[in-house]
Amino acid sequence: MDYKTELEDLIVTVIRENASDIHFSVGRRPTIRVSSSLVPLAKKNILTAGDTLGFLTELISEEKKEEFLQTQELDFSYEYGQEARFRCNASFQRGSVSIAMRLIPRKIRTLEELSLPLVLGDFAMKQQGFFLVVGPVGQGKSTTLAAMIDLVNHKRTEHIVTIEDPIEYVYDQDKSIIDQREVRVDTKDFSTALRSAFRQDIDVLLVGEMRGTETMSTAVTAAETGHLVFSTLHTNNAAQTIDRVIDSFPPEQQDQIRIQLAGSLNGIFSQRLIPRISGGMVPAYELLINNKAVANLIREGRTHEINVLIETGMEHGMVDMNKSLAELVRAGEIRPDDAYLHSFNPRGLERLM
Repeated sequence: MDYKTELEDLIVTVIRENASDIHFSVGRRPTIRVSSSLVPLAKKNILTAGDTLGFLTELISEEKKEEFLQTQELDFSYEYGQEARFRCNASFQRGSVSIAMRLIPRKIRTLEELSLPLVLGDFAMKQQGFFLVVGPVGQGKSTTLAAMIDLVNHKRTEHIVTIEDPIEYVYDQDKSIIDQREVRVDTKDFSTALRSAFRQDIDVLLVGEMRGTETMSTAVTAAETGHLVFSTLHTNNAAQTIDRVIDSFPPEQQDQIRIQLAGSLNGIFSQRLIPRISGGMVPAYELLINNKAVANLIREGRTHEINVLIETGMEHGMVDMNKSLAELVRAGEIRPDDAYLHSFNPRGLERLM
């Protein structure tokens, strides 16, 4: 098999079919994900162990290949000319190579184009504080953050630093200076890059993912000391996110991090991508805005009450996930079954439907 030609053909298929991912797994045909569903490419051959290794050889350098064979895990990015960029992961399963590639669009879409609430733009215009976009893998967190960072880029004259593993969206610098640092390429790890950021005269910091206590602590400190910090966590909702951050610290440090988080948090945005009846995906979301009431609950360890504040906080700009889902159903955008599937509280959703 000519793996280079075959890879190019598969990438063209991903773009043409508006797919989000492509998978290479032994014993399966190359498979793409379209609107959350996996679709095997019937005209392609079933892959052998030699095939998946052959595709990997086209995707990475010999140096990276040696690293992968030693570590058996590898995150990397792949660029297909000016047409496409992919975030990739290679791993071993049952002794053979498996590859997952996620398409990162070249064009960074705006909040409006993504059907996201315009209030997110207000968070992008803040001078300092901590803003988290959360949700499971594959729910559009990176795309939302890219839209917010690009808004800063076009509206403000700031020094923006991103720390990513790997770099996903590539920004065209406008009013802002944007330095994008890739872990293991431009810096040793997230913690090292974060410590270095304090000496780089930065205004806005994007941490691709909150990994480990040191990363979380440094990011919160950066938000406290006059920087605007954006990041992600693989959590379900705002209350769980706050608990995850606090619980990652030793018990003797948790009171301190509660105080820091209560004072530095701007908001938490949780989102889900749901199949749209007319095709494609549409976001449903929850938005927590930190105000005095929320800050008090964080300081006092009463995060279990945050969901009630979100449900009753519409006048303060907060958005409840169930209300977001119910509105999408009423607008004919999504099916009721999908709404219930993605609800944090199906019984509460039933009352709104």
